[in-house]
Amino acid sequence: MRTRPELEYRALLLRTLITAAVCVVAVLICYFWIDRPVAFFVYHHHINTIQVFRWLTYPPPEVQNWSALVLTILMVRRAWGSFLRWQKTLFVACLSLIVADDFRISLGDVFGRYWPETWTHDNPSLIGTGTYGFHPFQRGDDIGSFPSGHAARILAFATVWLIAMPRGRTVVIVLSASMLVSLVAMNYHFVSDVIAGGVLGGIVAVYAAHLARLPTP
Repeated sequence: MRTRPELEYRALLLRTLITAAVCVVAVLICYFWIDRPVAFFVYHHHINTIQVFRWLTYPPPEVQNWSALVLTILMVRRAWGSFLRWQKTLFVACLSLIVADDFRISLGDVFGRYWPETWTHDNPSLIGTGTYGFHPFQRGDDIGSFPSGHAARILAFATVWLIAMPRGRTVVIVLSASMLVSLVAMNYHFVSDVIAGGVLGGIVAVYAAHLARLPTP
């Protein structure tokens, strides 16, 4: 007997709340004991001069930039018949990425966290100006480190593929993990930023896949 949709969503909501609670605990642990030591380690050992880490940070925003065009092409394609499995997965993944990034922008304004290093417009940062912490409800790119937008994009897109496409999962996992590590290795984000962004992206992806009724293996 098929489970009623409302019961499925209640179970999904419960798992979401548990995941969010675990994320909060992980963020608190990182905030007090991990974020600063890792950021200073990266800085003092010049890890962010390794070019491969920089290159790995490029795909997430580029995928977002092209998502609108991909969605347009897929909508036109739909007029000639039902989507193939990979086409529907790509459609949902692009939507998931866009929605996750919008959530990230809103949450960035809510939390108002400074960045590990100073990158643009003399933004306050831990290493650049000794500024560390959250400053809620202060808007601006100079205080938008938490949660990580890159991590939210990566997991919002990749999680949809992991849910719907059994083949190539190892490649998706390796690429996603490498890009997440690169964010910390470049001192673009604190560890807790990446955790929060990844959880945000993953949650959005799971709901998107569930609402779209993507076929699962």
